[in-house]
Amino acid sequence: MSKKGPLTPDMLRKIDAYWRAANYLAAGQLYLLDNPLLRKPLQSEHLKKTIVGHWGTVPGQNFIYTHLNRIITKYDLNMIYLSGPGHGGNAMVAQTYLEGTYSEIYPNISQDLEGMKKLFKQFSFPGGIASHVAPETPGSINEGGELGYSLAHAFGAVLDNPTLIAACVVGDGEAETGPLATAWHSNKFLNPVIDGAVLPILHLNGFKISNPTIFSRITHEEVEDFFKGCGWTPRFVEGDDPVKMHQQMAAALDWAVREIDRIQQSARTTGDTTRPRWPMIVFRSPKGWTGPKEVDGLRVEGTFRAHQVPISIGEDHPEHLKLLENWLKSYHPEELFDRNGTLIPELQALAPKGDRRMGANPHANGGLLLRDLRIPDFREYAVDVPAPGEVKGEDMTELGKFVRDILKLNAEARNFRVFGPDETMSNRLGAVFHETNRCWNAERTDRDEYLAPDGRIMDSMLSEHMCQGWLEGYLLTGRHGIFNSYEAFIRIVDSMFAQHAKWLKVCAQLPWRQDIASLNYVLSSNVWQQDHNGFTHQDPGFLDHVANKKADVVRLYLPPDGNCLLSCFDHCIRSRNYVNVLITSKHPRPQWLTMDEAIKHCTHGIGIWQWASNDQGCEPDVVMACCGETPTLETLAAVTILHKYLPELKIRVINVVDLMKLQPHTEHPHGLTAEDYDALFTVDKPIIFAFHGYPTLIHELTYRRHNKRLHVRGYKEEGTITTPFDMRVQNDIDRFHLVEDVVKRLPQLGNRGSFLIQLMKDKLVEHKQYIITNGIDMPEVRDWKWNGGKGIY
Repeated sequence: MSKKGPLTPDMLRKIDAYWRAANYLAAGQLYLLDNPLLRKPLQSEHLKKTIVGHWGTVPGQNFIYTHLNRIITKYDLNMIYLSGPGHGGNAMVAQTYLEGTYSEIYPNISQDLEGMKKLFKQFSFPGGIASHVAPETPGSINEGGELGYSLAHAFGAVLDNPTLIAACVVGDGEAETGPLATAWHSNKFLNPVIDGAVLPILHLNGFKISNPTIFSRITHEEVEDFFKGCGWTPRFVEGDDPVKMHQQMAAALDWAVREIDRIQQSARTTGDTTRPRWPMIVFRSPKGWTGPKEVDGLRVEGTFRAHQVPISIGEDHPEHLKLLENWLKSYHPEELFDRNGTLIPELQALAPKGDRRMGANPHANGGLLLRDLRIPDFREYAVDVPAPGEVKGEDMTELGKFVRDILKLNAEARNFRVFGPDETMSNRLGAVFHETNRCWNAERTDRDEYLAPDGRIMDSMLSEHMCQGWLEGYLLTGRHGIFNSYEAFIRIVDSMFAQHAKWLKVCAQLPWRQDIASLNYVLSSNVWQQDHNGFTHQDPGFLDHVANKKADVVRLYLPPDGNCLLSCFDHCIRSRNYVNVLITSKHPRPQWLTMDEAIKHCTHGIGIWQWASNDQGCEPDVVMACCGETPTLETLAAVTILHKYLPELKIRVINVVDLMKLQPHTEHPHGLTAEDYDALFTVDKPIIFAFHGYPTLIHELTYRRHNKRLHVRGYKEEGTITTPFDMRVQNDIDRFHLVEDVVKRLPQLGNRGSFLIQLMKDKLVEHKQYIITNGIDMPEVRDWKWNGGKGIY
């Protein structure tokens, strides 16, 4: 062994050569269309016309990946790689190409001269691959297009994965994002007995696109104190001399692996799960390391100018061609690849073998490891409904019992967890705590409740970002889970959801990517459930955001009662490759359908509620549609008023559970055909549609339908601290406004409907006066029951 470090001179030489090979391939992907090994003088026709991609982070990531390969082989590690600065996607493509994984998955990108040419051409090229780490990249579980989620994904990946180490490169620009800054605290939720380990490597290269990074401009001591304060033991690898840096990195990684092994073996031998200080590495290297030092008299390496393409190519800078050629030749590709363009054998030998290659690790293609959950029969949790509206129940409370038993049946497999930002109890899923605890490995006191290091409820951090990131990492490595949250605040992860939906869309086009469990949102404390929170807690816009994504990925369900929720949830938790959104109620609500009726209704996703309609055998005068538990309640209450005062009126009541049924079947696989839609909604009768969310979404979904007489009532950004019914009144979705709408859209009623409109206006005044005086809703609202359609009106 060398006196200067753990690498022998021969190993040091090979490691450096492998790193050069990766850097050459990464730079070649940016620029070259032809002449892949520069065996001819570089000409402009050998170059891409448009150069798109990033360089600044690439050499540092290649350095790290190369050294990780060494410790995987040395210690026989089960390790995956997460590229936080994933905009440098050419690094991971280069590395998986060198290790052979890329060519196994994409045989046309062979490990020879022709394959290298194709590798270069496809990068950031029409018909090729993205410049970011993406689903197409072997070994990736973290989309590189948006920064901030890598560390959360890494922790989700190692939960219940005791042999796995997730090596997570965190960019210093990425470290300035909110989700990443929070993710350092994920170590308080890691159990060294049953979980794997995360090895964060903070890559300090000094600059973002055009600004310095915070971590790079504070002192060594301050950086060290920061991470010690977050509960880590940092070790620094710093400099720009490759020889010294190779030895430093090798020593640091040897130390980190030994520390992880020591922590885990101690905990697994003694059963002591006291939170350890896990190792991490702070790696400081120049941005664009090994790239051009200077271009046009301006420094590039070690500056923000290295972030994207360090040398621009064009007719206005002909001298850049030679500069580029000199840079690429500085890696000496003739020493690294043989006559056929294949990596020389002694360097091939450095890569791990088989599934130990990070590009081939099954955990990075989680569907390979996915096993079905053991799920009890949801019908056993049915709410007894003697007649529609006869009983009340809390939908989420009933669901909690079902989820509790899923946790119980899968306790040994440890492949199912519940995620939520401190809201599991608030959202009425408290039954789960009869089976397991909240995951927590920080200090505990006798004032706490349901905290344990081996808990499977991930709700002890008040961060939607962490819950989403952990769950994504958990799903992408082959497990199952749900995310329960308040409807309004799920908007915090709008962008994270969008990235995951895009990931699923691309994966569906890749035959080698195996199916993973769906990402299931259960959103309660919804816009209509105003109790002790006000306007800030009222936002149903997540539905609009989700509905805009690809139809083969997203599903939206709004079950009107407990039995429908159970049926929908059972479907969602068994599904694959979707994002399922369920909007639910946690407050006492009338229960409408028996379990058998609910199964039929949810299977269809939409249907006429015969028991609430009186148009059997004839044409309806009006269609009253509803979607969501509160709109359903108000629609049925409006029907009772109409039955009483206009008994001759023929009303058809339609309830929508599966929102995407409203889209044409040509736009969404769940959509109704034109014939089926017209059979339900008619082609010319007025439709009064009470909707849970923003009315415009219904119009967007139905604008191609034949019946244009659609009037939607929904949330219109009116709210405050008020009574539940007044929330509906302020947004014109209440029973009284719905009755007015019906009458106004039936001109054939003439003056016969005028008295009813006046009565409804009087009721609205009466309501306002009552809540101002009493602080609660009128008895006729609070105590209303269906009673066969007669109600109390």
